[in-house]
Amino acid sequence: MRYLALATDYDGTLADGGGVAASTIEALEALRKSSRFLIMVTGRLLEDLESVFPHVELFDSIVAENGAIAYDPAKKERVVLAPAPPPELRNLLEARGVPLEGVGHVILATREPHEKAMLDAIRELGLEMQLIFNKGAVMALPSGVNKATGLAAALATLKLSAHNTVGVGDGENDHAFLAFCECSAATANAVASLKERADIVLQLPNGAGVTALLATLLESDLRQVAPDRHRVPFATAGDAREILFDPYLQGTLLFAGTSGGGKSTAALGLIERLMERDYQVCIVDPEGDYEAFGNAIVLGDAATVPTIEEIAGVLDPPDRSAIVNLLGVEMHDRPGFVDELLARLFASRAQYGRPHWIVLDEAHHLFPRERSPAALLPRNVYSILAIAAEPQSLSPAFLESVSSVVAFGNDAVRTIERATGATLSGKIADPQASQALLWQSGAPKSAMLVEPLPPESTKRRHRRKYATGALAP
Repeated sequence: MRYLALATDYDGTLADGGGVAASTIEALEALRKSSRFLIMVTGRLLEDLESVFPHVELFDSIVAENGAIAYDPAKKERVVLAPAPPPELRNLLEARGVPLEGVGHVILATREPHEKAMLDAIRELGLEMQLIFNKGAVMALPSGVNKATGLAAALATLKLSAHNTVGVGDGENDHAFLAFCECSAATANAVASLKERADIVLQLPNGAGVTALLATLLESDLRQVAPDRHRVPFATAGDAREILFDPYLQGTLLFAGTSGGGKSTAALGLIERLMERDYQVCIVDPEGDYEAFGNAIVLGDAATVPTIEEIAGVLDPPDRSAIVNLLGVEMHDRPGFVDELLARLFASRAQYGRPHWIVLDEAHHLFPRERSPAALLPRNVYSILAIAAEPQSLSPAFLESVSSVVAFGNDAVRTIERATGATLSGKIADPQASQALLWQSGAPKSAMLVEPLPPESTKRRHRRKYATGALAP
């Protein structure tokens, strides 16, 4: 599954007039049964929410006070995520007759037209606070605190990533957390500005719209929705058009071609851009070619074999990536090690949706032609990046998962045909230096000449192995 969590606003989204329809409660229960997570993100005080919504236990986390409070309903534990306002602010507002509709651990709330009086009081006291508006409500919070920051804290506690989260809302104060989510939905009753920015605009208002969204999520994991805002730049075409990849790429993306042709450099550029966008990546590095970069931690070296538990521990937080150096693993033991590692990574994907990308460098060493890894590759495998010199050296079962090929060198057409079994039609020019041919399963008889975008960092292939004389054939 791509989407493991739903983050939803309460008033105007789940609820209409303060209450939630029984049909919407049933839809939430069905989503929980699918092993997905539920997170509520509301501007209400927690005590206020509990007084009107008796089903808080349905949710794995409640983000209240517009991002200032995170609450675990199962443990009944509350975490205050921001400092409380000084008592002088409340005293001054009350002295000036400003009606306070909400006084929480952090938030102070009133309604329009009292925003000027609240702003004047904040200015007079020299406080660093902000006003957030929502359909007539005016909320004072510490600067930088909003629904997105609260949701980020809740997701971190649940070991989830925003890239596996669908958000739904209706009001002005929902902009930040919907933009933070991989997929955003606005109910039919949402403010116009939210609809303009949402990936999905629901046809129904309030809980009815959320119920319809959950039905689609359960049926298809929202496969029909591929938010363009998350597509990752990979290359440029001859007409200067930018080639973008969906970060949730069905099948395996294979980089292939002779050594020195540029496949590893191009792959590194794509990996960098994925990590820059906070996608978690696990790089399996049989030959010790990768140094630490970005948020990636290197495990293992020529003298140390990383354990599966160590790798899982590094990947436990969603904001860390891993480089698994297999130099210390004997060549004949590497396929078995990777079998065990992949089983663990796929189990993590099933539970948490990550690592988002698995990179298999020197894939022909891990899945040689004589092996059949079919039992370890899920039927609907996604977001695998494999790098190999010659596709014919890879297991046929592994090649069946290939949905895209980036081929380098003066034999790029044959490289694609060997990898996919397709027969390309027409005259296709061989790529020159810094170029490649891009083949995708949606157009199996053609390939596009592209120029992959270079990485920011440099990577010297086989440096350690040449120095030690241990370069494998």
